[in-house]
Amino acid sequence: MKIQMKTTTALAAAMVAGLSAGAASAETTLRLSTYVNEADIRYEGFTHFADLVAEKTGGSVKVEVFPSATLHGWSEGVDAVQGGVSDISWINADNRLPCYAVTSLYPSEVSLKDQTGLDAAYADLIRDEAANVELVPLFNSNYSYDQEWWFEEPIENIGKLDGKLVRSIGPLVSMMIETWGGEPVFVAPKEVFQSAERGVVDGINMGVATYSSWKLWTVMPYMVNANLFYGNIQYMMNKNKFDSLTADEQKALTMAAAETEKWLQPRYEAWVDQQVGNAVMQGGGAAVSVSDEQRASLIASVKPKWDETVNKACGQDMADKFRSILESHAP
Repeated sequence: MKIQMKTTTALAAAMVAGLSAGAASAETTLRLSTYVNEADIRYEGFTHFADLVAEKTGGSVKVEVFPSATLHGWSEGVDAVQGGVSDISWINADNRLPCYAVTSLYPSEVSLKDQTGLDAAYADLIRDEAANVELVPLFNSNYSYDQEWWFEEPIENIGKLDGKLVRSIGPLVSMMIETWGGEPVFVAPKEVFQSAERGVVDGINMGVATYSSWKLWTVMPYMVNANLFYGNIQYMMNKNKFDSLTADEQKALTMAAAETEKWLQPRYEAWVDQQVGNAVMQGGGAAVSVSDEQRASLIASVKPKWDETVNKACGQDMADKFRSILESHAP
């Protein structure tokens, strides 16, 4: 009996040791979904983020990056994160985040000298709203640098679209296009190339990085560099998944996100500028910048209507705080 008891005790000890070893080597895997493809410089940012997370957590947290919207479509970010299809995703203008939906793209000229500080202030502003739908803002996509306009033929004045069909990404951009005499057409990002190639649209509103990585210069080579927007498409994480991490892992994740934004910004801006330069010099394209006076006029023509929506969606206090953040980063 003693021999049997010793054997049983030894087996139990071995099982406990095995379980402890398993716990020590266990990983939390986070699935990060992005619409950008592997040719986009932002993909390098996501892989850099994944490397930092692995380093800072000692391998206890692993980030897997899924590019080209392979996990879900453009408008499905909230559902995908809430439902576990992904753990971290870009979040589009979703009605469940009413203030974010109308301020993540906003007509305003801002200085990007402290873009990471500006974007961090914006993320903090919408943090409580995100928590209400079980999301945690994690980092931004540097979207504010490059949201611009393209056309098949040169255009003299973007404020006079004369019935042109222009790709829109949402209701407020549609209002902008209509104010300038155009007709908005919603086209999901993955369908933009085919739409432009087949003449479904005459113009496109899109980020330069996405536009370039999908080689859209070949179908609409004339760019209007208007610099009309502040934009901040947030990548958010499932709150329950974030809360399940240890305090050290949460800190590591947020530090990795902040460090990635700083690491990516100069690389992203240089890459975007290079893409525009290559398209103009080698691809037969053209990039025309609007004057300061025209920019102010274009923004003034749509801002009052946009602000009505912002005031209603955010509440006056939060709307004023948002505009105050932008004013503190004016050029």
